Amino acid sequence: MEIYQLRTFVTVAQQGHLTQAAELLHLSQPAVTAQIKALEEEVGMPLFERTAGGVTMTRAGQELLPQAQSILASAREILNHAKTLKGQTGGKALVGLTLTPATLKMGQWVAALVEKYPLLDLRLQHGVTGEVLNLVRKKELDAGFYLGKNPYVNVNTVLLTNLPFRIVMPHNWQNRIDIHNHKDLGRLPWIGLSQFSSLSKITAELWRELNISPKKVTESDNLASILELVACGVGVALAREEEALEWEAAGRLTVVPGVRKLAELQFVYPSDRVGDPILEALLHELIRIWELSPATAH
Repeated sequence: MEIYQLRTFVTVAQQGHLTQAAELLHLSQPAVTAQIKALEEEVGMPLFERTAGGVTMTRAGQELLPQAQSILASAREILNHAKTLKGQTGGKALVGLTLTPATLKMGQWVAALVEKYPLLDLRLQHGVTGEVLNLVRKKELDAGFYLGKNPYVNVNTVLLTNLPFRIVMPHNWQNRIDIHNHKDLGRLPWIGLSQFSSLSKITAELWRELNISPKKVTESDNLASILELVACGVGVALAREEEALEWEAAGRLTVVPGVRKLAELQFVYPSDRVGDPILEALLHELIRIWELSPATAH
């Protein structure tokens, strides 16, 4: 029984699908299938049942999964301890960014990391929130910032804060509807968001809460662009409260009263990176900058 076989077993169990597990492990599907078959032959019983939609664990698989996870965790602890024996924390960390640097407290965080960990090669990559989460899931990013709820079991999250969003509309549209009757908002055209943006899901949640199904006239994955489109009379949209109120104060748009939607701002990272010295360094400074409880890290 090899560590890589246990890693494959746990990944397939988490994903419930051979193809998705192969993608995460950077292996071909036949290679994943072969590893599972070899492990099943060694333990003398099937671990998965094949279905049309993927695979499900047998009773034996369910019993062995916690032990396999424990063995992998112990192996990671050995490697992480070995890294600390070499001296100061160092290495490359690729982090995905979303929203604005000020919102993420990016400057303070990076400055603290650079000062405390001079051997850390920190690289920042900007992207749409949904893409950042998917790249973390696939381990193409070491960590990242994500807006919304995390649906993946192999990705850990640290809740940083809840960001408030408001509905904004063109300034001269106030007479088109009863602005206090929120169902009337469904009669106005809306600016949609890219499916790769988690704000798209948040907007859809808000529509369900208001019981409206508006028509989308265009799409954008950039919050600054959305505000400009609203100000120019293209449609209604969801925007960050702080920015929405600033634009309203400047007379460029109208904030709809009585509607406020909160969205979770999360720091996300692969669950199997727990205990990794580089990730622990990122988390330590992040928790200090955001003034969070250390217990929130894992």
